[in-house]
Amino acid sequence: MDIQHGLPATMRAVRFDPVTGRPEVAEVPVPARQRDEVVVKVAACGIRRSDFAWLDGSAGPRGPVYTPGHGAAGVVAAVGDDVRSWVPGDRVVVAAGRECRDCPECRAGLSPDDCSDLRLMGEHYDGAWAEYLVTSATALVAVPGAVPLEQAAVLPGALSIAYGAIDAARLRPAEAVGVWGSGGLGNHLVRLARICGASPIIALDRRPEAREGALEQGADVALHPANNRVASYIGEITKGRGLDVAFDFGGRDSTFAQAHAALGARGRLVLVKTASKGSLVTRMFAEGEVGRTVISHTGYRVRHLRDLIELTERGRLDVSASISAILPLTRIAEGLAKVREYEDNPPRLLLRP
Repeated sequence: MDIQHGLPATMRAVRFDPVTGRPEVAEVPVPARQRDEVVVKVAACGIRRSDFAWLDGSAGPRGPVYTPGHGAAGVVAAVGDDVRSWVPGDRVVVAAGRECRDCPECRAGLSPDDCSDLRLMGEHYDGAWAEYLVTSATALVAVPGAVPLEQAAVLPGALSIAYGAIDAARLRPAEAVGVWGSGGLGNHLVRLARICGASPIIALDRRPEAREGALEQGADVALHPANNRVASYIGEITKGRGLDVAFDFGGRDSTFAQAHAALGARGRLVLVKTASKGSLVTRMFAEGEVGRTVISHTGYRVRHLRDLIELTERGRLDVSASISAILPLTRIAEGLAKVREYEDNPPRLLLRP
């Protein structure tokens, strides 16, 4: 035992070997903390589609065996000698990234939220599919007692990325919004846009179940993007003004073109998570647009988590329905298979160490 802080010497963690391609639960040392770091006892961590970018190798080659998982909630178990903002027993949600401390923004002493090269959990350092994790003290947000830790663990990921996109767009009440791609991310954005007062909210997706989900989350209208009357429908719904903000989750020339064409004179188009790769986007940037703005957005910041926690505490945001099931670490293979099987609209699974 760690006499000073009561930590065990070892813990259970999911370890992934890029050579074998198999996740396995193993007994490993509890991670050591630096003077400005915090050890968190994990209560829950999600299994997310973004985890597969590293598990499948599509994000690039990965080094030796590591612990995946990013974004979690739990209880502070130990703090480094220089940490004054947290004490053991604090309930926290953990952001997926921490400051790099080496970019120009970090060297200038700016806020960790201003870091231009965030280090990502489960990518640059061991993640949260474990009984304990270690991270920077600045990567934590307090979770009030009224918010279950399992619900807090849902916030880093789809909800926070969607909220970050809304922040990037500077969305204001009564602005007309269009959402291209109403899967997990898109429908979370629909819900948050409604909380922020957007009106009307128009969702577009090829899948009927995604359109139904968007209506359940608060969209005023849900359309099939291949409908040849999409442009006229949007014109009618917005009384000829066009959209103030369009969010493109599709990342294709077709969604970019349709979303861009639907903008009003001073509209903003936000490319969420991944920018389109086709020639149309390149051409649009090269030619420029008078009045209209195109914004590329990915990820989120600690301040976004802080806002979402407050919305949840006040009852404005209920994420309980976003949890499909909670599995023990030993069922990680089953959980990964379920998320992989339902690629377009995966179940929201949590791991409980």
